[in-house]
Amino acid sequence: MNLLVVGASYRTAPVALLERLAVPPADLPRTLARLLAQAYVGEAVVLSTCNRVEVYAAVSAFHGGLSDVCAVLGEQAGAPAAELADHLYVHYDTAAVTHAFRVAAGLDSMVVGEAQILGQLRDAYHGATEVDAAGRLLHELMQQALRVGKRAHTETDIDRAGQTVVSSALEAAADALDGPLAGRPALVVGAGAMGALAVATLTRAGAGPIGVANRGSGRAARLAEAYRAELVPLDRLGAAIAQVDLVVTATAAVEPVLDVGTVEAAVAARAAAGRPGPLVLLDLAVPRDVAPAVARLPGVLLMDIEALAALPRQAPAAADTAAVERIVTTEVEAFLGWLRGADIAPTVAALRARADDVVAAELRRLAQRRPDLTDDQRADVAHTVHRVVQRLLHSPTVRVRQLAAEPGGDQYAALLRELFDLDVPRSAQAGDVPLLGDPVEPGDAPQLEGGPA
Repeated sequence: MNLLVVGASYRTAPVALLERLAVPPADLPRTLARLLAQAYVGEAVVLSTCNRVEVYAAVSAFHGGLSDVCAVLGEQAGAPAAELADHLYVHYDTAAVTHAFRVAAGLDSMVVGEAQILGQLRDAYHGATEVDAAGRLLHELMQQALRVGKRAHTETDIDRAGQTVVSSALEAAADALDGPLAGRPALVVGAGAMGALAVATLTRAGAGPIGVANRGSGRAARLAEAYRAELVPLDRLGAAIAQVDLVVTATAAVEPVLDVGTVEAAVAARAAAGRPGPLVLLDLAVPRDVAPAVARLPGVLLMDIEALAALPRQAPAAADTAAVERIVTTEVEAFLGWLRGADIAPTVAALRARADDVVAAELRRLAQRRPDLTDDQRADVAHTVHRVVQRLLHSPTVRVRQLAAEPGGDQYAALLRELFDLDVPRSAQAGDVPLLGDPVEPGDAPQLEGGPA
């Protein structure tokens, strides 16, 4: 099996497409099952966040696996796979490992260095393990990716600014309100990870009073209690919006939770109460929580992920970014060494099995030629022959595992199979397709339709 990553992000696709591709938590088991039902997909992990949707897969062939994954993504988006081609990126084997580690380290994030992606990647991995969608290859990839992310944040200062998508969005909101958030009444709709981070960040900024609304009141109540915020029932959402200057939405809803009518009525109520300034809406959800038409209402400033991605922001220090890139490079090579070592294991096992078969055949011939041998004598001969064979094989197999873990080591498995005429099932030969290093950029994804090449 080989690694394949197919995805779309804020860099390659508009929000309208990302929200069609997005996989809500409730739909994750079905999407993973659909992926595993494909002919060339053996393992799968789906990462769906506010600014990216990615499928990490272990596939038995590149073109077949790519076609299978794109078919499922097309089904999710309600569009032919060919329509997605210009917005997808594709990474295979070495490039897939590098991409996974860069994502975990925050190097590919909208806010470079943010740590929130680590939790999102962990959730995606756990979601796959709960339905047995991740096998040996993706278990190892995800665990090492999470380790790389932790190294990036503990060994460098790439997150020195402490920025996240949420904090960056709130900075933009402060600019829109022409002043600090301290003392500003705010409402957070959504009590998941993003909503909780919004409440925490608003609290640290001194905003208040802060309201929390969520479809499930239990989580919202705990969040409100933790930060001394007010719990707002969903049926009072419009009234609550009329009393605040800032609304942050971050739910997992598949349809907008704020429509034109609700916001228009809230704006009118604000005007009647003499509240100055615009109503700022920060929509951090994909699919979007705020109907796009709300942006056309007077007195409203709506910013979604697409608008936030276009904002300038302070980049981490070049030295910190370079240090994380070095960590990624080192960890990719270590992972590839493990992968090459794992690739040769089935071939070594086949070699030992061949040796056992040869020994067994010779012992049967000996039994036919020397029927006079006692059971004890036969056992002594068998033990001695097995011991000789194992001693002869020990050093070469240990050495070939070491050589296989080095760059270019994938050739040793093929060489052993050729020299000893070993029959190793292709499904066990993780290395029978060479490790590649070049990513496929948006618009260049080959053979999005059709079978394997």
